[in-house]
Amino acid sequence: MTQQVPSTEPELAGVRNFRDVGGMPTVDGRRVRPGVLFRSGHLAHATEKDAAFLGALGLHTVFDFRNAADRRLEGPDVDLPGVRNVNLPLSDPADGAEFWKMVRDGDLDQLRDILADGKAAARMVASYRTIVTERTAEHSRVLHSLAEDSVPALMHCAAGKDRAGISIAVTLLAVGVERNAIVADYLESNAKHRRYKVRRNGSPDTAYTPEVMELLSPLFDAREEYLQAAFASIDATWGGVEAYFEQGLVLTEGTRERLRERLLD
Repeated sequence: MTQQVPSTEPELAGVRNFRDVGGMPTVDGRRVRPGVLFRSGHLAHATEKDAAFLGALGLHTVFDFRNAADRRLEGPDVDLPGVRNVNLPLSDPADGAEFWKMVRDGDLDQLRDILADGKAAARMVASYRTIVTERTAEHSRVLHSLAEDSVPALMHCAAGKDRAGISIAVTLLAVGVERNAIVADYLESNAKHRRYKVRRNGSPDTAYTPEVMELLSPLFDAREEYLQAAFASIDATWGGVEAYFEQGLVLTEGTRERLRERLLD
């Protein structure tokens, strides 16, 4: 049985972007049940108090969408007793470790070369499209797991914005949550207290100048155009969400109904 979730959002010291997606409306007038589906940034830096809070949620499964480079940089998730940890790497939203090394270490001219003139936002749009169209096996596995026995569940990547954001969106689409509500939840990742802390090497007076931060902002923003690009790719590739779930993710109507039973009031 799902445990009672606090009515106010917790302020976790070492986990960014945590939230319960409960309460979101579906097109048929239902709501996502509180306490069954959570999202966040990585759990590698969770404090003892954070871990105690997460442990009290009654989680069955934590889905970690980080890749090996992310896990080397940030570390593994903290252990939560009795919780199953599933690592399903999705393609990096900025296309690889070398790119992120440049983001962390590059000087201003190098950052201008790879990020200026709309290149950063275009890279993000392309990555969202790729994650939706090329990671169908991973998303199918997540949804089948949720339908079987994996709730309450928490989904996270590094920042809890891109890979986790897409996976949460796919899950919510599968149970009929309104698209506008999915987009609104996605954009909550822009709140100051949720945002991933940009890590740059070098002295503060050169590593975090206003121009540098402006160049980096498309990588760390949650922008509606990114998620809408993922939705558009579903429509372009499969002709709509129903065919996407049936053909792309191989979900039967029976599986989707079990998902609704697990996730909706």
